[in-house]
Amino acid sequence: MNEAGTALVTGAARGIGAAIASRLQADGIRVISPSRKLLDLSSNRSIDAYLSSLDEPVSIVVNNAGVNLLGASDEVLDEDFEQVLQINLLAPFRIIRSVVGKGMKVKNYGRIVNISSIWSLVSRERRVTYSAAKAAINGLTRALALELAPYNIMINAVAPGYIDTELTRKNNSPQALEKIADEIPLGRLGNPSEVAECVAFLCSPRNSYMTGQVIVLDGGYLCK
Repeated sequence: MNEAGTALVTGAARGIGAAIASRLQADGIRVISPSRKLLDLSSNRSIDAYLSSLDEPVSIVVNNAGVNLLGASDEVLDEDFEQVLQINLLAPFRIIRSVVGKGMKVKNYGRIVNISSIWSLVSRERRVTYSAAKAAINGLTRALALELAPYNIMINAVAPGYIDTELTRKNNSPQALEKIADEIPLGRLGNPSEVAECVAFLCSPRNSYMTGQVIVLDGGYLCK
C-alpha cells in the first residue's frame, strides 16, 4: 500500500514540475497542482488562503515553483530581491509549516522535496538574487530535516543543473545550448524526467533514511 496519499506540487504546469507531477501520479499518488490563480506564491495572503482551503491532509510536498530575475548587484532593486526571496524561500517555508502542522506530524509521516539549483552551490554573473535564495533553501532544508526527523518527516533538496526545458531553450540560443552541452561531462542537458525520477524516490516510502541532503543532478557539470 502506498503510504504517501496526496502530494502538493507547485509550478507543475510545465517543465520539471509537470514531469514530477506525472511521475508521482504514475506511482498512484493523488497530485494537487494549483494554478497561479489559486496559489500566488508572491502573496502571503494567497498562500494562507489556499492552504486553509485544503480539505485533505498532504503527505508529500514538492516546492518546485521559482523565479529567477537576472541582474548585477547594482541593477537589482530591493523589491526585485524581495520578490525572489518571497517566491523561492518564504513561500516554500509557509507551505511546509502549514502541511507539517495540519497532518504530517499527526500521521507521523511526510516527504518534502525543495527544488534548488546548482547555482545555490556555485554561481554566475547576474545571479545574485537567485543564488542567494537557492542557497537559503538548502539551509532551510537542512534545518528542517533536524527538526522534523523525530516525526518521520524527511526533507531533501534536489539541485538540477542544465535541464532541457522550454524555458532553457527560450533563454539560450541553439549555439549557446551546444556550448553548454560540451561543458557537461555527460555531453548533454538533463531531461525533466530524470529530475522527476529522483524526486519520486525521495517522496516515496522507499526513502527511509535520506534526509537533509542537497542532491545535485547536473551530468557532472560541477565536477569540472
